[in-house]
Amino acid sequence: MNEDEVVSKISYIKLFKLLLDRKMKKGDLCSAAGISHSSLAKLGKGDNVNTDVLVRICLTLGVELEDIMELEK
Repeated sequence: MNEDEVVSKISYIKLFKLLLDRKMKKGDLCSAAGISHSSLAKLGKGDNVNTDVLVRICLTLGVELEDIMELEK
């Protein structure tokens, strides 16, 4: 890696804050969005997930991608 490359990571803190604000449990989101608990666990660790998972979450919550995730540098 050279000096000009920036290491970044996706953060899903916005998603979990949104769930708290809506008083929604993680399991309820899994059921409503049709996603697995392991996919949600990956989000909690900042791991990569399929974009289909993100789209399902956005459609279920009625939000856009930028409302549930952000790029950390």
